[in-house]
Amino acid sequence: MGNLNRLPGCNSLPGLGRSAQRVMVMTDDRIFYCGLLGLRSMSLLGSVTVYVSFDGPLSVCFDDGRTLVGTCAAVAPYVPHRIVSSDPCIGILNLEPELIDIAALPWLGDGPDAAEALEHLAMRIRALYARLAAGEAGDILLDLDIDTPLFGASIPRRRLDPRIAAVVERIREDPTTHFHAERCADDSALSFSRFLHLFRSETGVPFRRFKAWKRARTMLRYVNQEANLTEIALKIGYPGGSHFSNTIRHVFGLKPRDMFAGARRLRLVTGFDAR
Repeated sequence: MGNLNRLPGCNSLPGLGRSAQRVMVMTDDRIFYCGLLGLRSMSLLGSVTVYVSFDGPLSVCFDDGRTLVGTCAAVAPYVPHRIVSSDPCIGILNLEPELIDIAALPWLGDGPDAAEALEHLAMRIRALYARLAAGEAGDILLDLDIDTPLFGASIPRRRLDPRIAAVVERIREDPTTHFHAERCADDSALSFSRFLHLFRSETGVPFRRFKAWKRARTMLRYVNQEANLTEIALKIGYPGGSHFSNTIRHVFGLKPRDMFAGARRLRLVTGFDAR
């Protein structure tokens, strides 16, 4: 489900605009992005996603015809939606859902309590961006810890079946490798059909879709680099540039070339350099 906090006004953040610092902090589990939104088509993200406006309202359009307007929105994983904002810059938080307790996210739901919790989270997102833009959050960039400033502590983790957890971890560690379900089933000592059923039951998403999201997400590690898009496509496991472009547009609602163009002045901080 998608949830949008309906508020009459907007909480602007002075100084944010086309010339403001753009930043993205990215780990296996989190993406904290403040920068250009772009003109997006329908997206299908595999993360829990929070959108926050800085100056002006935003709207989220769902494929069932609903359109909600406000200053912040939370969208559950794999829910098709389109985000539109009157401001060219936006804050986006992505949380990978497979190892977190969704029930511990009070803002991911409906009703006044969820809306209030979402607005509090949006305020923290704006505050964290202000610190990052002012160069006052070196500890966060060093530790790659955004849970503490946003939630007060790490989001509680949930336990997966150990056999599925092992497969999930392999894909998370190297999402560019082509893991075949048959091999994963054998490694898990499960039949093919039982493995697929258990994987979906444990993670909430089919095995193939989970892999596709993790691979598409990997592209963001390179989004501020000067590189040939076909070379990047091959590097992260796509058979060619055309398939890469179509998949990225389907997932993020933007063509890769537009995403790279919008990230030319992006400060990207990741935890992947040492791998």
